[in-house]
Amino acid sequence: MAGANNSFLEGFILMGVSDHPQLEIIFFIVILFSYLLTLVGNSTIILLSCLDARLHTPMYFFLSNLSSLDLAFTTSSVPQMLINLWGPDKTISYGGCVTQLYVFLWLGATECILLVVMAFDRYVAVCRPLHYTTIMNPRLCWLLAAIAWLGGLSNSVIQSTFTLQVPLCGHRRVDNFLCEVPAMIKLACGDTSLNEAVLNGVCTFFTAVPLSIILISYCYIAQAVLKIRSAEGQRKAFNTCLSHLVVVFLFYGSAIYGYLLPAKTSNQDQGKFISLFYSVVTPMVNPLIYTLRNKEVKGALRRLLGKGRELG
Repeated sequence: MAGANNSFLEGFILMGVSDHPQLEIIFFIVILFSYLLTLVGNSTIILLSCLDARLHTPMYFFLSNLSSLDLAFTTSSVPQMLINLWGPDKTISYGGCVTQLYVFLWLGATECILLVVMAFDRYVAVCRPLHYTTIMNPRLCWLLAAIAWLGGLSNSVIQSTFTLQVPLCGHRRVDNFLCEVPAMIKLACGDTSLNEAVLNGVCTFFTAVPLSIILISYCYIAQAVLKIRSAEGQRKAFNTCLSHLVVVFLFYGSAIYGYLLPAKTSNQDQGKFISLFYSVVTPMVNPLIYTLRNKEVKGALRRLLGKGRELG
């Protein structure tokens, strides 16, 4: 109890790459640049989805949800990373660490569910095109988005609260860039086998089940695309689905590696860099993946910039 009180008063120390101080300035520059790109890219997608009437479709509704999620996801961790990398102070308050733990897990679990919802949207668009507007009506879209956000929140409340019950015995050095469940379990001085079992069970459910559903839906999508007679129709369907698939494999690949490996036996440095990947890199590349391969988004951006020049 004394150890827990001590942690409450003094907070935690986020080690990051403090054992390699020569790398800190490099990481600071790279992470800052990535964060700025994340802010610009995701804000642009949200803005375009709101302002351009041609993008008022279920696909872009869910894409703007993903961009909002990525903005919050990266903002929950990156500013603190930058503060710790910039100077000698590596601390984070107890309240800040707990908040980061809850928010980071909430948004990560929400993205797992949201990617399934986006796969369902693509399935209906390709396999049931004549019934698409009837099935993917605004009420269903809002309901699916709410299920994703509330499902992620429920997971975070249960799992984060359970993680915070582990005895820390005064251990304050978090060998990571942020406060997340695997890093907090490594601080424990008691038996964490139950925590690791719960972590593996929940993460298996939130990764294996959604990923299986996504892959099955894409098997049906592939069959439907192959039946399309026009090459242009096949190419358009393939492009919209490929962007989503790339995002799925980037996110789930890093999440599975970071969360499903045993918390105390996985390589420390690998765990840190995987955390960095899905908290910094993935939110940055998501808007690039969707915009670089999407003529509708690029067209909306050109129209918006054209209006800006006319007003100027």
